[in-house]
Amino acid sequence: MQPKSQIAAERIIGGRILIYHKIMPMSIVFALGFLLSLVTILGDFILKNASLRPGFGGWPSLVIGCLLYGLTGLGWFFLMRRAELSTLGVLYSVATIIGLTLLGAFLFKERINPMEIVGIILAIVSVVIMYKFA
Repeated sequence: MQPKSQIAAERIIGGRILIYHKIMPMSIVFALGFLLSLVTILGDFILKNASLRPGFGGWPSLVIGCLLYGLTGLGWFFLMRRAELSTLGVLYSVATIIGLTLLGAFLFKERINPMEIVGIILAIVSVVIMYKFA
Protein backbone atom coordinates (compact mmCIF):
# COMPACT_ATOMS: atom_id res chain seq x y z
CA MET A 1 0.00 0.00 0.00
CA GLN A 2 1.32 3.46 -0.95
CA PRO A 3 1.68 6.15 1.72
CA LYS A 4 -1.37 8.41 1.94
CA SER A 5 0.56 11.32 0.39
CA GLN A 6 0.87 9.26 -2.80
CA ILE A 7 -2.86 8.64 -3.14
CA ALA A 8 -5.01 11.20 -4.97
CA ALA A 9 -8.34 9.48 -4.51
CA GLU A 10 -9.68 6.28 -3.12
CA ARG A 11 -13.15 5.00 -2.39
CA ILE A 12 -13.51 2.21 0.12
CA ILE A 13 -16.73 0.22 0.01
CA GLY A 14 -16.98 -2.98 2.00
CA GLY A 15 -13.30 -2.72 2.83
CA ARG A 16 -12.22 -2.75 -0.85
CA ILE A 17 -10.48 0.08 -2.70
CA LEU A 18 -12.43 0.78 -5.87
CA ILE A 19 -10.47 3.76 -7.20
CA TYR A 20 -6.75 4.22 -6.74
CA HIS A 21 -4.57 6.74 -8.56
CA LYS A 22 -1.05 7.88 -7.84
CA ILE A 23 -0.45 11.61 -7.62
CA MET A 24 1.66 12.96 -10.48
CA PRO A 25 4.76 15.05 -9.79
CA MET A 26 3.80 18.70 -9.48
CA SER A 27 5.96 19.69 -12.45
CA ILE A 28 3.93 17.42 -14.75
CA VAL A 29 0.63 18.59 -13.23
CA PHE A 30 1.58 22.22 -13.76
CA ALA A 31 2.80 21.63 -17.32
CA LEU A 32 -0.35 19.74 -18.36
CA GLY A 33 -2.61 22.19 -16.53
CA PHE A 34 -0.91 25.10 -18.25
CA LEU A 35 -1.35 23.46 -21.66
CA LEU A 36 -5.03 22.83 -20.97
CA SER A 37 -5.41 26.46 -19.92
CA LEU A 38 -3.85 27.55 -23.22
CA VAL A 39 -6.40 25.48 -25.13
CA THR A 40 -9.17 27.11 -23.08
CA ILE A 41 -7.75 30.54 -23.90
CA LEU A 42 -7.72 29.62 -27.59
CA GLY A 43 -11.38 28.67 -27.26
CA ASP A 44 -12.08 32.03 -25.61
CA PHE A 45 -10.28 33.83 -28.43
CA ILE A 46 -12.38 32.02 -31.04
CA LEU A 47 -15.58 32.76 -29.11
CA LYS A 48 -14.66 36.44 -28.79
CA ASN A 49 -14.14 36.64 -32.55
CA ALA A 50 -17.46 34.90 -33.09
CA SER A 51 -19.21 37.40 -30.83
CA LEU A 52 -17.88 40.31 -32.87
CA ARG A 53 -19.61 39.15 -36.05
CA PRO A 54 -23.09 40.52 -36.80
CA GLY A 55 -26.12 38.29 -36.44
CA PHE A 56 -25.33 34.60 -36.55
CA GLY A 57 -22.26 35.04 -38.76
CA GLY A 58 -20.00 33.68 -36.04
CA TRP A 59 -21.79 30.38 -35.43
CA PRO A 60 -19.03 28.20 -37.00
CA SER A 61 -16.52 29.80 -34.62
CA LEU A 62 -18.97 29.34 -31.78
CA VAL A 63 -19.08 25.60 -32.49
CA ILE A 64 -15.28 25.37 -32.68
CA GLY A 65 -14.90 27.28 -29.41
CA CYS A 66 -17.38 24.98 -27.69
CA LEU A 67 -15.55 21.91 -28.99
CA LEU A 68 -12.30 23.25 -27.58
CA TYR A 69 -14.02 23.73 -24.22
CA GLY A 70 -15.21 20.13 -24.37
CA LEU A 71 -11.71 18.86 -25.13
CA THR A 72 -10.25 20.77 -22.22
CA GLY A 73 -13.00 19.39 -20.01
CA LEU A 74 -11.86 15.88 -20.89
CA GLY A 75 -8.26 16.83 -20.22
CA TRP A 76 -9.13 18.26 -16.81
CA PHE A 77 -11.12 15.12 -16.01
CA PHE A 78 -8.05 12.93 -16.51
CA LEU A 79 -5.74 15.38 -14.76
CA MET A 80 -8.10 15.53 -11.76
CA ARG A 81 -7.55 11.80 -11.34
CA ARG A 82 -3.88 12.47 -10.71
CA ALA A 83 -3.82 15.72 -8.73
CA GLU A 84 -5.73 17.54 -6.05
CA LEU A 85 -8.64 19.71 -7.14
CA SER A 86 -7.51 22.65 -5.02
CA THR A 87 -4.15 22.76 -6.79
CA LEU A 88 -5.70 22.42 -10.23
CA GLY A 89 -8.29 25.09 -9.50
CA VAL A 90 -5.66 27.66 -8.59
CA LEU A 91 -3.51 26.75 -11.59
CA TYR A 92 -6.40 26.91 -14.04
CA SER A 93 -7.75 30.17 -12.68
CA VAL A 94 -4.43 31.98 -12.66
CA ALA A 95 -3.29 30.71 -16.07
CA THR A 96 -6.62 31.69 -17.58
CA ILE A 97 -6.66 35.12 -15.93
CA ILE A 98 -3.14 35.92 -17.12
CA GLY A 99 -3.69 34.51 -20.60
CA LEU A 100 -7.01 36.25 -21.17
CA THR A 101 -5.67 39.55 -19.84
CA LEU A 102 -2.75 39.41 -22.24
CA LEU A 103 -5.02 38.34 -25.09
CA GLY A 104 -7.42 41.21 -24.40
CA ALA A 105 -4.64 43.77 -24.07
CA PHE A 106 -2.60 42.83 -27.13
CA LEU A 107 -5.12 41.48 -29.62
CA PHE A 108 -8.30 43.33 -28.69
CA LYS A 109 -6.59 46.54 -27.45
CA GLU A 110 -8.33 46.43 -24.07
CA ARG A 111 -6.86 48.58 -21.28
CA ILE A 112 -5.45 47.05 -18.09
CA ASN A 113 -5.71 49.24 -15.00
CA PRO A 114 -3.17 49.23 -12.14
CA MET A 115 -5.43 47.23 -9.77
CA GLU A 116 -5.74 44.47 -12.38
CA ILE A 117 -1.94 44.34 -12.58
CA VAL A 118 -1.75 44.01 -8.77
CA GLY A 119 -4.34 41.22 -8.94
CA ILE A 120 -2.33 39.37 -11.59
CA ILE A 121 0.84 39.65 -9.51
CA LEU A 122 -0.99 38.25 -6.47
CA ALA A 123 -2.35 35.42 -8.63
CA ILE A 124 1.17 34.53 -9.76
CA VAL A 125 2.34 34.55 -6.13
CA SER A 126 -0.48 32.13 -5.28
CA VAL A 127 0.68 29.69 -7.98
CA VAL A 128 4.26 29.88 -6.71
CA ILE A 129 3.04 29.13 -3.18
CA MET A 130 0.94 26.19 -4.41
CA TYR A 131 3.87 24.81 -6.41
CA LYS A 132 6.28 25.10 -3.48
CA PHE A 133 4.03 23.78 -0.72
CA ALA A 134 1.35 21.59 -2.33
